[in-house]
Amino acid sequence: MEYRTLGRTGLRVSAVALGCEGFMHKTAEEVKADMDYAISNGINFIDIYSPNPELRANIGAALAGRRDGFVIQGHLCTVWEEGQYLRTRDPRKTLASFELQLRQLRTDYLDIGMIHYVDAESDFREVFDGEIVRIAERLRAEGRIRHIGLSSHNPKVALLAARTGIVDVVMFSVNPCYDLQPAGEQVEALWAEQSYAAALHNVDPDRERLYELCERTGVGIDVMKVYGGGDLLSESNSPFGRAMTPVQCLHYALTRPGVAAVMVGCRDREEMRAALAWCDATPAERDYASAMAGLERFSWRGHCMYCGHCAPCTAGIDIASVNKFHNLALAQGEIPETVREHYKTLTRHASDCVGCGACETRCPFGVEIVEAMRRAAERFGY
Repeated sequence: MEYRTLGRTGLRVSAVALGCEGFMHKTAEEVKADMDYAISNGINFIDIYSPNPELRANIGAALAGRRDGFVIQGHLCTVWEEGQYLRTRDPRKTLASFELQLRQLRTDYLDIGMIHYVDAESDFREVFDGEIVRIAERLRAEGRIRHIGLSSHNPKVALLAARTGIVDVVMFSVNPCYDLQPAGEQVEALWAEQSYAAALHNVDPDRERLYELCERTGVGIDVMKVYGGGDLLSESNSPFGRAMTPVQCLHYALTRPGVAAVMVGCRDREEMRAALAWCDATPAERDYASAMAGLERFSWRGHCMYCGHCAPCTAGIDIASVNKFHNLALAQGEIPETVREHYKTLTRHASDCVGCGACETRCPFGVEIVEAMRRAAERFGY
């Protein structure tokens, strides 16, 4: 298992992590068996958005005696009423559900307290101008949540959250299909067939800005919807008309700037194994570019997707990393100190480019890499 630091939280989390939906409608014994399997394979991170009391209690029982070695991302503003889950912005209900959550999970704190499902800018204003954010800050000050997070499908809202200085973690939907879509407040548009009827080109600028801002400022990203609700795994359902593998989907998300972990909703052991296969997958198995290149209606032409097809470089340059650091500097308008230091630690730099162009013949997205290295060397000074 690969472990990554979740932004400025300092938490070391498994790159392959768990969503909670796969544990729904299972017995306590089944949940424990699944958690035992996950932990034995190095998973140490779970997102629990659902307030379902049986689910929470079963996960709490499964983690009994090993809570300290596990990172729990629980959600604020979710309640269980009349046998169903509801989102709330009611301070009283939010606090009551939080207290109940701790008891059900058999813990006295959440590593991350995730403000649940903020997609509309008006909702963001209500949360951050009202009592909810003050509750989150108070719980953090008391040590009952260690870090504040926010979940969203809207990159504009996620950007607002990342810029507050309050939010340490953003839970965001990431996959190559959604990355083509413009920001919006209607989450249903992300998987609506009509959203992919017209030609779409390159990553939406707001999404790219979000990834780069989080990488630059230390706001950790953990990922939901990595399979697009399963559509990306099906040739007939995928907007691309090609099926991706679970490993390809995970690798795409894990190569976005700022991303530390992918929360995968695994309904059974087979689905968990399919996600865990990323850990030992070969470069060829992780290669998502093969599923994305050469499509008629969807194109990333001229855009570095950090896929690594350009390697090996004749001069030994890690081209994808140089492009990533250069893009971070471009987004800021200056070179942040952290980016400067990361670039400095590379064994070869953009100025080492000999201009042979071998990388360009391998790039599936037609990036002018030699020119990109020239621009990066000019910006960084070497």
